[in-house]
Amino acid sequence: MVRHGHLSIFKAQNLHKDMQKRWVEIPLKQADLVSKLQQDLQLDEVLCRLLVNRGISSFETAREFFRPDLAHLHDPFLMKDMELAVLRIEKGIAKGEKILIFGDYDVDGTTAVALVYQFFKVIHSEIDFYIPDRYAEGYGISFKGIDFAEANGFSLIIALDCGIKSIDKVAYAQAKGIDFIICDHHLPGDQLPEAVAVLDPKRPDCDYPFKELAGCGIGFKLIQAYSQKNDLPFDNLVAYLDLVAVSIAADIVPVNGENRTLAWYGLKRLNENPCPGMAALMDISGRKEQYSLSDAVFQLGPRINAAGRIADAKNAVQLLISITKEEALAKAKLIELNNEERRGHDSDITEQALAMIGGNASLIKRKSTVVYHEKWHKGVIGIVASRLTETYYRPTVVLTQSNGVVAGSARSVMGFDLYEALSACSELLEQFGGHKYAAGLTMKTENVPAFQERFEEVVAASITEELLTQEIKIDATLRLEQIDGKFFRILNQMEPHGPENMSPVFLSKNVYTYGTASIVGEKHLKLKIRQGDSAYFDCIGFGLASFCEDLNRGLPFDICYSIEENIWKDRRNIQLKIRDIRILA
Repeated sequence: MVRHGHLSIFKAQNLHKDMQKRWVEIPLKQADLVSKLQQDLQLDEVLCRLLVNRGISSFETAREFFRPDLAHLHDPFLMKDMELAVLRIEKGIAKGEKILIFGDYDVDGTTAVALVYQFFKVIHSEIDFYIPDRYAEGYGISFKGIDFAEANGFSLIIALDCGIKSIDKVAYAQAKGIDFIICDHHLPGDQLPEAVAVLDPKRPDCDYPFKELAGCGIGFKLIQAYSQKNDLPFDNLVAYLDLVAVSIAADIVPVNGENRTLAWYGLKRLNENPCPGMAALMDISGRKEQYSLSDAVFQLGPRINAAGRIADAKNAVQLLISITKEEALAKAKLIELNNEERRGHDSDITEQALAMIGGNASLIKRKSTVVYHEKWHKGVIGIVASRLTETYYRPTVVLTQSNGVVAGSARSVMGFDLYEALSACSELLEQFGGHKYAAGLTMKTENVPAFQERFEEVVAASITEELLTQEIKIDATLRLEQIDGKFFRILNQMEPHGPENMSPVFLSKNVYTYGTASIVGEKHLKLKIRQGDSAYFDCIGFGLASFCEDLNRGLPFDICYSIEENIWKDRRNIQLKIRDIRILA
């Protein structure tokens, strides 16, 4: 065992260097609280360790964690400017003003627009929505959108999941007599737009207790506030929680605090009584028995996003606000075609990019990846950047031509500040924006070769070999005999999983194959394992087929894994999803 700071690090042997990852044991934050929680809850010590590391250290906080309650949602009027926002909407409705619901073209934006539009459409007929074109208008509030509002007589725009930095756009609208209510969850700049109300918990002067709502979550707080002020039943809002849950999943916000409650009830709605649009999307993608946030991320989110990547994100909103099953199914089929086209572009471009790197020895040796092709589809280069990062695990930029300039999408590895690296290349860029792990950028075509070299210099000078090795965070060491029905039942109650409450990963040492390991689907590993005299457990290891030969030699090994339920032909059993393997001999 090697010590690094306060973390215990295990390294896979060189035998499987192509799959080598760092196994990092998460340190216990407050060891003294584990035994107390164990006494209070009468749970396995490992489960109590998981809870303490998630900030749950008493019977009361555990009860709130395991039994989320909509009654525990915060008062929406604690959010700065909420009173002003509700008053302005009330005034607009009373005067019969035309109100435009404006949102971004991604999952968070389109679900937010669908939620707020549907809620106010019941109350007020003079309402419509607007989604900017990804390619013609770009992200956020656009001048074109404001011109549309003016031409069509809208005097109030409610902007969702965008607008916190749109100072010039809001001023432009103000000069035309159009008011704005901003509902955003991104970090503000030094100055706020001169809107009637700016709802954003990340405002430095906002005392709202929970800062990590998604954009759709801010929209939900707005309709919660309006309902509260106008004595409308809270139960009416529950119908929109499936939209909120999908936005939380797709926008990868922390799944703790208020988000955990919204996600828990949202998934309940999604699984029991989804809106027609979500139901059609679930049907067309192959409905699962039970949807998790992970399913929303990988099955529903990409399809909603595909509308804006390939065609028009308005189609996603129209799907989500569909009233009849027939209408929803027609829209879902259209979006599925968009998604199939998106997957084709994604697959083709990823293959081309991997061939570019694989066929060039100097590119393989680099600490960064920058690839460019003028014909690549701009709508999928972010996905391709993510896939390249997964393959080579290093900061990656994918570039293509768009509207006369080179546009790029960048992704980073855990621990490396991509935004800072791009800042060091800013003299070669026309513009860039984003955060530590994902960013967008544009540059002149002639600057591409210089940017490739400069970005590599910056990354190589600051990244460590450790950061270039993928990390697996391990929550606890576990003996297989500890995994029984009660343990698994309590573990399941820790869902929904996401940032700040990830699916727990365990380490079990000195296990061995029970029977014969086999390869399924060319790259995946299927086997049964035991530890000492424990019962055997079925295991699946995606992408771990290269270990099969050694495992069948009878060598002992360590595994890190998560625990899940496998359902096959009405049979249910506990299955270990192996993340990585370390052969011991």
